Parts: sequence; C-alpha cells; structure tokens
Amino acid sequence: MAKIIECVPNISSADEAVVQAVANEVRATPGATLLDTSSDENHNRSVITFVGDPAGAEEAAVRLAKAAAKLIDLTKHKGGHPRMGAVDVIPFIPIRDTTMAECVALSKRAGRRIYAEAGIPVFLYEASASAQNRVNLASIRKGQFEGMAEKVQLPEWEPDFGGRKIHPTAGVVAVGARAPLIAFNINLSTSDVTIADRIARIVRYSGGGLSCVKAIGVLLKDRNVAQVSINMTNYCETPLYRVVEFVRFEAARYGVHVTGTEIVGLVPMRALIDSAEYYLGIENFEAEKQVLEYRLD
Repeated sequence: MAKIIECVPNISSADEAVVQAVANEVRATPGATLLDTSSDENHNRSVITFVGDPAGAEEAAVRLAKAAAKLIDLTKHKGGHPRMGAVDVIPFIPIRDTTMAECVALSKRAGRRIYAEAGIPVFLYEASASAQNRVNLASIRKGQFEGMAEKVQLPEWEPDFGGRKIHPTAGVVAVGARAPLIAFNINLSTSDVTIADRIARIVRYSGGGLSCVKAIGVLLKDRNVAQVSINMTNYCETPLYRVVEFVRFEAARYGVHVTGTEIVGLVPMRALIDSAEYYLGIENFEAEKQVLEYRLD
C-alpha cells in the first residue's frame, strides 16, 4: 500500500482570501491532496488538513509556510487563540503504511527547508522534540509572538533551525510528528469567560484533570458565548464523551450547561463511534464487525 501521511497546519488567519491562497499551495503540490479547511473568526485561526506521500507532504508544508509568511502579518494580528507564528504549528501524522519515526525524519527535513526558504525559525516539538521542554506545544508558544524575540535569547529557547532572530512579521513555527489530535470545543450557556477558564483548568491534564487533554477558556465574541477550547492528544485513552460529561459536571456548579460542541477539521471515525456507543448504550457492540465502512476496507 502507498504511504499516507497527514499534515494539519494551523495558520493565524481566518481571512477567506488568505486561507484559500495558502490552501492553493497544497492543491498545486504533486503527491498531496487537500482534505479540509476550517476557520474560526473568533480565534482568527484556520486549520488546513491534507494528506500525501512523504515527498508530497513535505513539499506542500514548505509551500504553505512560504505563502503564510508572505500573507500574514502578526504585528497586526488579533484573535482569541494563542499564537506565535503566521503558520503556528505544522504536525505530521502517520496514517497508513508509515511510522512515527518516518514522520519525525520528515518533520526535520521540512523544518530545515522552512527556515531556509521562508525565513521562519523552527522549533521541533512532540515526537520530534530536541529537548524535553520542547515536547509540549504550549511550553514553546508561551509568550506568544509579542514575547518571542526576547524568549529566543534564552539559552534553553534557541530555535532548532534559524538562530535567535524571529521573522519580523511571521514569528516562529513549531514543526513535529505526533499521533492524531482532535480539536474539540464545548460551548457553555454563559458569556462569562472566567467560568470557561476555571473549567478548562480543571479538565486539562496539567491541572490534574483528564489524561491527554489540553484546554483553555475563550469568548466567542460574535455569539457572546464562553467556550472551553480543547485539544485531545489521544482519543483512545480519553474519549470525547468523557470530556463532555466532565465539562457538563463542572459547569453545573456555576449554574450553566453545555449548549453544544464543535469539531475543528477532521476526526477519526473511531472517536465518534466510541461516543455513539456510549450515549446509545449499545450492548455487545463490535465496531469492526458492525460498522459498514469498516467492512468495506
């Protein structure tokens, strides 16, 4: 079977013209196929999802980074989501007939090229990290674009590629290899973002909450709704339904409830099946035998 690698860059813009211009770089790359673009105006951020063979995934990621550096100026950027670069993060994910080690090697090749061709300094993160303090994306991003020029002067925070001077308008980027991640948001029946912040602190793993969960509280200004914005780094260890019920339980103490959820970008079918099995209470369910799509593979 052909090797398939997924890449899910996040760019710091929700402008449709910018998103399409960047996505067109993927569309024009041999060996890469664009699957989805998803934008959030409150976050002022877009998630672009594509797949490809190793050469195609590498080339598309580099082209995308070059376009983002030309089109996005972080000195003028405002949005609810933390960010440190015009293209903020570029993860490579093994999907079929490939390994995490291959994606790590790919991320390092792409990282070198992104600095050489786009002038954006690169931090390697997750499985590609060169040091333990660089595994967690939030640790790298701390200080955001505005504080990054000073941060890279610290001995422990020199980028892996690019030296100690950030791109003046495109900042820096994290490039790495990781397992599939689900960007999953839970909306609350309140506009009080402090409630979302408190729940996020409790639910995320770093605060003593659920394993493989990262979370922050944000305000969706256009809807005047507080949201718990979540990254789930391993949906097999912590399923979607468990996060929903945890947040629902904690929200009740503040007299609010969950009004809805959002999935940003693509999601593995298994993650949805697990939640369907839980909420429907299906007895003796075997997804590999009873889900039609599995039987067609």
